[in-house]
Parts: sequence; structure tokens; C-alpha cells
Amino acid sequence: MASMKFLPIAFLLTATLSAQPDLNKADRLEEFRDLGFGLFIHWSVDSQTGVVISHSLAGADEAYTNRFYNDLPKTFNPRKFHPEDWAALAKLAGIRYVVFTTKHHSGFAMWDTKTTDFGIMQTPFKRDITREVLNAFKTHGIRPGIYFSPDDFWWLWKNKIDIQRNIPSVQPSNNPGLLKLDSDQVRELMTKYGPIDFVFFDGEAHQLREIAWTLQPNTIVTRGAIPTPELYVPGIPLDGVWEACFTMGTAWQYQPRNETYKTGGQVIDLLVETRAKGGNLLLNVGPKPDGEFPIEQEERLRELALWMQVNQEAIYGVRPWVITNEQNIWFTKSKNADTVYAIVKQQPQWIRGQWRDFVLKSVAATEKTQVTVLGQNGRVLEYRPEANPSPSLKQENDGLHIRAMFTHRLQDNSRWPNPIVLKITKVKPAFAPPKIETGGGTFSGGTATVRGDLTDLGKSASLEVGFEFRSIIGLDASDRSIPWQQGPSTTRTSTGEFSLELNGLSAAGIYEYRAWAKHPLLTIYGAEKRLATH
Repeated sequence: MASMKFLPIAFLLTATLSAQPDLNKADRLEEFRDLGFGLFIHWSVDSQTGVVISHSLAGADEAYTNRFYNDLPKTFNPRKFHPEDWAALAKLAGIRYVVFTTKHHSGFAMWDTKTTDFGIMQTPFKRDITREVLNAFKTHGIRPGIYFSPDDFWWLWKNKIDIQRNIPSVQPSNNPGLLKLDSDQVRELMTKYGPIDFVFFDGEAHQLREIAWTLQPNTIVTRGAIPTPELYVPGIPLDGVWEACFTMGTAWQYQPRNETYKTGGQVIDLLVETRAKGGNLLLNVGPKPDGEFPIEQEERLRELALWMQVNQEAIYGVRPWVITNEQNIWFTKSKNADTVYAIVKQQPQWIRGQWRDFVLKSVAATEKTQVTVLGQNGRVLEYRPEANPSPSLKQENDGLHIRAMFTHRLQDNSRWPNPIVLKITKVKPAFAPPKIETGGGTFSGGTATVRGDLTDLGKSASLEVGFEFRSIIGLDASDRSIPWQQGPSTTRTSTGEFSLELNGLSAAGIYEYRAWAKHPLLTIYGAEKRLATH
């Protein structure tokens, strides 16, 4: 069998969902799922130095910690803070809800609070930033939400406890004083600012989420009650409602150096893949300490704005199709209609005025089926009056054949690089995907034996099956930014259980694994599972 090697990274246990009853209302969850696209805003007092938000305090010496807590508030004065500008740009970009960091792990409160003297009211700015942000976004019809960290490094420092996260000794459940502080703060946030639609608890949420639900029964608790994968999109559509949160670059908060941004096209691809798998995308921005968005982040939001102006119908109020994608064509389905959106990534690039032919294997036409290109009327190709750009379709034995032309002049050079969407109405599924489940795993002496179950071949004569692994040591919270690594594979001609061995693993490591089955149209994944090595 093949062996795998993994990067040695330090691990922090991820917070698990509380075993207590989930009081999110089913109808509110469905509304949340329809929104599809939210804006995360990470901003705190340490944005002034362009440092990682809060985490520089973990393991810091007393001199650094003193300067952080005593000096940084004296200079935080965002004179260019205009939340109306933030909200207007977000509205243009197709954002439907916002989640603002009221308190990150450092303990700095971005609202007018009576619970701590480490907050925005102790800065030269002396204005309730949380109130202004939420009001501005509400004015633009964007649903308000808040991020709240139950971890509070300021409280740990004041109580002479080493600053760190995700170990029992620093959790609110083991520190009554910290739990009281958090509880009082959540009560303030849920009573001072009107309806709060969403609350994101980045840490131990038990007892705090119950306060939120008690004070505002219609609020949706996201992290702390539903899956919220961080910096990755799951390999398969998850059951129910979920939300993936992503940075535009590598940092959550503003970072003026050592930062690499995703392209606008990569951000659009993340939105498309997340919606194709049934999740919401919570896209992060990190304002500069003066209150403006970095130009790189503004540029990406404006690129999203153009794409969403044309294609938002494929993003809002949709659910997964029978499969997520056929190679570079991704699918969403209208929630209440038999309409499918085929979102065509431009690989190769689709030049304006050029015909493209597609054969879709998972979509079958009916007598009433029609196809259009979102944003186009199908009649005009500018400066080419002789052209007839109307798309056409024909059902054949090998699939649904579609011929379409890209005619929309979206940029001066006529080389729009981002996905183009085909809207196909009155259709039915033509494909039953294979089904695979991830089974249990055992570990002994550096070798893991992992199991899977191929429960349906999807009408294929044979399928290649195997496993992927990744180390999750050192990843914070729900972060899964380390890529999967390929393990060995085998070919199956029938359904049933199978197992494979993986060699060269470390007994000190912490790994996740998942089964996969490779179909000609796409690769199907089983659920991710933890491998116990010790």
C-alpha cells in the first residue's frame, strides 16, 4: 500500500456543537438558507498594527501584553469610518446579511458596554461602532448579525491565567467569572440593538446561545448550533443548513503586508461551489484602522457586484441539484421550481460572440424545457445585426445538448473571465449519482486501516474508490485550511464494504479521512471522520 506523509502542525481541539437542544426555528433556518451570501467583518483595536486579530496575545510576554491592553486603545480613532459606505457596497455586491465582530478573543468590546473598561468607549473615537454598523446595514435591507467570542483574553490576563484557547482551564464553563462577563455582554447585545437575526459564537456557546434564544427567539445561532466550516467547502452537500466562512486573503483582520488575496474570480468560484452544495457563504472583509476597506477588498466586492447583478438568480433561494457539478459546470436548482442553473466556469475562456456546445448528463429536457443565458435577451449581439444569438437545446441519448452564445458586453475588452450561467427550465434529473459512505478506522504502529461502503454504483460498471487524509494538528476552531492528500485506491465492480491501509502515520498526529468514488462526471465523497491515533 502507498504511504502518506503529513506536515507537523500544532493542534487545538475544535469546539463541538452543544448537546443541548437546538432552538433555531426551522422556518427561520430556511429563510437563512435562501439568503445565501453574507458579509463577515473582522475589526478590532489591534488592526492598527496589522497583526493577526487577538492571537498575538497567546504566548506573549508581559511587556507586549501590557502595551496591547494599555496603549492600543489610546490610538484607535477611525476617522474615515462611514458604515453607510460599507453597507452600500455590500448591497451592490449582493450581500444579504452581515456578521460584525462585536468582541473577538482579545476581549475588546466594539460597543458601548458597562461590562468592561477595555472597549471602544475608552478610545479617542468614543462612539458605539456596533450600533452604527448594524443600523447602516439595516437601512440598506441587509439582515443584521453579530460575532461574539466567549473566549476573553483580557479577562484571563486580569485574572493571571495564561492566555490560550480551546483547553478546559480557560473555558467559560470552568471560570464562573468569565461566564458571567460573557452572559452579561450577550444580554446587552441582544437587548440594545433591536432584532439581531444571526449570532456567531466563536467558542463555547452553551448557556450563551440559550440567552440569545431567550431574549430573541427568532434569532439564528450559526456557529454553536449549525455546521460552520472555516476556510474550506465540504466535499459533499451537508444535510440541512450550513455556512462556510472565508477570508478574501489569508488574514481575517486587515493585514498590510505578508498578504495574498484571492482573485475576484476565485471568490466567485467559492460562492458558486458553496451554493451548489447547499451552504451559505460568509465572506470576510477586514477594514483598515482608519475605517476604510482596503482597496483590494473593495475591488473584489465590485467584481462580485457585477457578477451578481447578472447572475444572482442562480444564488438566492436555490438548493443542490442531483449532483453538484459536471467537471467545470456547477449546478444550483430553484427551491420551488424545476429550474436548473448551469454555472459554466470559463475553462477554456468563453469569448464574447462565440458559440459553445455543451452536453449535460444529469439534466433531462421535457416538452416545455427552454434555455436562456442569464443577463442576455438572446436577440442582440452588439454591432452584429446579422447574428442570431438565440440559444437552443436538444435531448439526445447521450445527454441534453445545449448551444449558446455569450453576447453580454461586460468589459471593454470583451473578455469577461468569470462564470456564465445557463438557465434551463422545466427539466428533470437524468442521473443517479453513486453513493459512498465513510466507515470506521483503526490505527496501530503507524498504519491506519480505514473502511468505506460503496452503496450504489450509479449505473456504472465499475468505479475507482479510495480515501483522502489530512492532518488537522494545529488548526483553530473549524479551520480546515490544510489540503487533502491522496491515499491509495482500488477498483470496485459491485457494491459493498472495502478497506485500505495507509502507512507512515505518526502516533502523535491527529488526522481526518474520507472515502471517495470517482465517477466519469465527478468525484463523490463520504463524510469526513476523525482517525484516533492515540
